Amino acid sequence: MNRNRFLHVVSWFLLFYCFKGIANELTDASTLDAEKYQSKEKTMSQQVPVLSLDSQCQVIAGSTKLLCEAISRGADLRIYTEFKYEEHIIPGSPDRGIVREVSNFRVTYLIDKRWVAGIMNLRMPVALPGFGNQPSWSFFMYNQNGQQAIARPFLDGVKRPEPCGEVPAYAPKNMPKYQAIDNYDDGSNGPCSNFIYHFEIFKFYVQDNWREVYAHDANGKRLSGSFSDYMTAFENGADMKVGISNLFHSEGDLPYEVFLHCGPGYYHTGNGSYCVSTEPAVIVKPAIPMVYKTGNWSSGNILVSTDGKVEYWYYNPYTMQYSKKIDHCAIRYFVR
Repeated sequence: MNRNRFLHVVSWFLLFYCFKGIANELTDASTLDAEKYQSKEKTMSQQVPVLSLDSQCQVIAGSTKLLCEAISRGADLRIYTEFKYEEHIIPGSPDRGIVREVSNFRVTYLIDKRWVAGIMNLRMPVALPGFGNQPSWSFFMYNQNGQQAIARPFLDGVKRPEPCGEVPAYAPKNMPKYQAIDNYDDGSNGPCSNFIYHFEIFKFYVQDNWREVYAHDANGKRLSGSFSDYMTAFENGADMKVGISNLFHSEGDLPYEVFLHCGPGYYHTGNGSYCVSTEPAVIVKPAIPMVYKTGNWSSGNILVSTDGKVEYWYYNPYTMQYSKKIDHCAIRYFVR
């Protein structure tokens, strides 16, 4: 083999291995990027603890800041607690087992961008291992500081006395870890109370995988995102959620946003209008902490429209009679 031919062959070999090395590096980099992306997606799709409280409601892990930031992005909220069976279910029972509970709070509030409260909007009373004796909704509400509340509209059709307002606070018998704060409307069809049950631990988990795609003001004027992108997600069967700002806000109220999961939506291709119905909502006057009182809460269904109109078809918890009222609000739309 002459010298020129030898150098030509060597050059081709060097060029081949050079390109092969670059290709491998690119493949490795792509693989790392893909793994990093998949890892991020996996993390966002999982339940992540962002705040933990001990039995005295002191922060032992995470922070309220992390919780508020996640809820502001539309994140779902679940709360893990532990309690002793003989202290919480049947006081004095010989059963000394620890009960672990995880509850889904599908109505979430962000008050003044600094305080979170969640409400169980689909819960009926449970007396382990079965349901309770009286049909009712159990609208438990948990604040970020561990303070809790319950509103309980009965569903048995029994006629009860009118709401009586505040009554002396009391705790259930033989529940030493139940700290009563105040009680309202005992004997009515919608009693409520505020309290702290000192669970062994509280863990606030978020599923932070919602994507905000569109937002408008109270008059339907676009603030951010793309209505077209939202409609594309809607037509492709995406899960949907809305954040409604200052619904039925009164002068002096703290600013707030309530986040609700959505059900059926309707897009009119002729005039471009869109509306969507939410899951059952529990609407409570904003406060820090969030509390139930006589007349400051109700429950029903909400229909939001992209012109800013919010229609609330709700029932009076004391009479179970339905009414409608309308507001216009800034709304953010989330998909996943």
